[in-house]
Amino acid sequence: MGVRTWIDSWPVYRQLKGTDPLGRGAAAKSGPSARLTPRVASADRVVKSICPYCAVGCGQNVYVQDERVTQIEGDPDSPISRGRLCPKGSASLQLTTGSAREHHVLHRRPHGTRWERLDLDTAMDMIADRVVEARRAGWQWEVDETRTRRTLGIASLGGATLDNEENYLIKKLFTALGAVQIENQARV
Repeated sequence: MGVRTWIDSWPVYRQLKGTDPLGRGAAAKSGPSARLTPRVASADRVVKSICPYCAVGCGQNVYVQDERVTQIEGDPDSPISRGRLCPKGSASLQLTTGSAREHHVLHRRPHGTRWERLDLDTAMDMIADRVVEARRAGWQWEVDETRTRRTLGIASLGGATLDNEENYLIKKLFTALGAVQIENQARV
């Protein structure tokens, strides 16, 4: 490498002699950093989403390539988070691609020590049967001669990431089932 080539590759020289006197652009880039591409450049599409961790509702850009989530970043268009994510939100890619993510329904029988896989239809039937049985067992037509028509056998605790429409539907469902203990984590 000659002296001239070495001087031309020096960032301070490029900054002083080039079109970037403040050193914020091309003058600050080395050869290897100039060849870098963003990890989201190969994404097929970007899907707007909301972070699932808390009630704040930070916006996320979910980058998808070949129908797989490849990256999740803060959404700069979000009026709530303006492109920023907390540490939990920044790690939300692991919710979809992490090795600890389960993709099957797991069930542990009462007094059991092992988890067993169930198909989704069986699991949904078990949940429906248990809701009906708990409602039947805890049903109260009246309390102290006052008509109540309620059950204390089931309750609902909603998550903080449910939106107003989802909370509305959950409230309607559990009220129709006769439940009176309906709460949301975001309010507790």
